[in-house]
Amino acid sequence: MYKDIIKLAVDAKENSYSPYSKFRVGAAVETEEGLYYTGCNIENAAFTPTVCAERVAIFKAISEGKKIKRIAVSGDTKAYPCGVCRQVMREFNPEMEVIIVVDNENYEKYFLKDFLPLSFGPENLAEDIDV
Repeated sequence: MYKDIIKLAVDAKENSYSPYSKFRVGAAVETEEGLYYTGCNIENAAFTPTVCAERVAIFKAISEGKKIKRIAVSGDTKAYPCGVCRQVMREFNPEMEVIIVVDNENYEKYFLKDFLPLSFGPENLAEDIDV
């Protein structure tokens, strides 16, 4: 069931630009329509402009008007999404499946709520704020 998304996440790692941390990460999201978008981490010498693989893949899908169903994340070692990525994931699908990939044959399946309980979302904003 997860073979395609796992392979895409593992393969996306190959495009990682991580000269500082040396920690490659690839991600793939599957949309509700069954389309896939991939991303890799892209570092920057100034550190702050660095972007995680999860956000690259998510933003690619969102920029194409897609709704995200699940995400797979593959690192050189077991890689869990950082807090910023968890919050971005929450914005677009609080029920998202999260697959942590060790390699093409080994993975763990979670749901975002396992990583981000009691999360903050658009419904927490004051009613008089347009979102």
